[in-house]
Amino acid sequence: MTETTPPAPPAPSPRQLLLLAIPALLVGVLSAGVLWALDEVAEVIEHALWHAAPEALGISDGSRWWIFAILTLTGAAVGLVVWKLPGHGGRDSATTELVADPLPLSALPSLALAVILTLAGGVSLGPENPIIAINAALSIALVVRLAPRVPPALVMAMATAATIGALFGTPVAAALIFTGVVAGTPGGGALWDKLFLPLVAAGAGSITMVMLDQPSFAFSLPAYGGPRAIDLVTGALIAAGSLAITLVGVVALPPLHTFFHRLRNPLVYATFGGILLGLLGAVGGEITLFKGLHQTGELLAHLDDWSVGALVVFGLIKLAALVVAAASGFRGGRIFPAVFIGVAFGLLGHQLLPDVPVALAVACGVLGAVLAVARDGWVSLFVAVAITGQVTLLPVLCIVILPAWLLVSRAPEMVVEHPVKERWNRALPARG
Repeated sequence: MTETTPPAPPAPSPRQLLLLAIPALLVGVLSAGVLWALDEVAEVIEHALWHAAPEALGISDGSRWWIFAILTLTGAAVGLVVWKLPGHGGRDSATTELVADPLPLSALPSLALAVILTLAGGVSLGPENPIIAINAALSIALVVRLAPRVPPALVMAMATAATIGALFGTPVAAALIFTGVVAGTPGGGALWDKLFLPLVAAGAGSITMVMLDQPSFAFSLPAYGGPRAIDLVTGALIAAGSLAITLVGVVALPPLHTFFHRLRNPLVYATFGGILLGLLGAVGGEITLFKGLHQTGELLAHLDDWSVGALVVFGLIKLAALVVAAASGFRGGRIFPAVFIGVAFGLLGHQLLPDVPVALAVACGVLGAVLAVARDGWVSLFVAVAITGQVTLLPVLCIVILPAWLLVSRAPEMVVEHPVKERWNRALPARG
């Protein structure tokens, strides 16, 4: 007897899409507002820790021992949150991809506190994983009450797209990510029918964030003159080099995660992680701290001031700090620090191959590092172009990414697949 494939569900009608656009707009505004609020709180604490307190104590900016002290204390503070507070700081970020199952509402306060401390304390992680988790849980709880017929999975897609749009200040990144996600999902209708609601949420999130904060990923670089045949070769070399070095950190994450978590108590292993981050920060200086976006601007604002040795140190220390922070229980994402790593290695490529235009070198370095960390070609292309603000690079990058993808496609992902079981932080239920 021949099995028959069940018919795909019908595509949503324009009326249904229009009605569902209302909760999508609401989710977009909510997601951007939560991201902005967490960023603002983190910036206030960051200013107190890194500027007001040292000034009041007569400590010079960039003091090595102050860097060590603050990162060690940050580790202890995050460890206490994960150990003692209800919800235990949400899921361990090292064990989750950009999008994971929704958390119970009870886990959100401790997760928000953990990510605020991480961002303010100078830890080399971004806000993306935790803020998506927070916005997804809040959006599902809100929409289920206001419109119970809307599937939670759809609400989660809206919240994810809205948060990505808010993080980058444009819905383009969300569109690229969800193109790959929804293209393979069953169901009738055109691709844009499936993308419609996530894009509504992403557009609302990005517009709200621009109105609140004017985020910008683009930095001023010399204009790229246009494609040359040699650019395909040199660009591929820089992207492959940046990718290969970053993959060392990807491979190192699982065993290092196991090492830290064998210490069992989050206060112990997070504080130990903070000590190691403090030592790395004392060597690399403040430019190697934090999520890395502002520090990326510092790198690019002084193109001619960095030696080959300095760029090697910056890139390697940031990579080591990213791996240590992810392995030792801090809550945060890995894409933002990867951008700094890619810029450092891109500038290094420009130093070693001076004929490579600096904008191309930076874009290829970012492409390689983000591809190694995120394993997503669309995100890597978007971030590489967004950092330089030069669309003329796109034709070359679309070719350069092909050999880079062949290198990364069989490499491990930067996710700990089998986290160590610990009595302090039991697995959280998907919903609650």
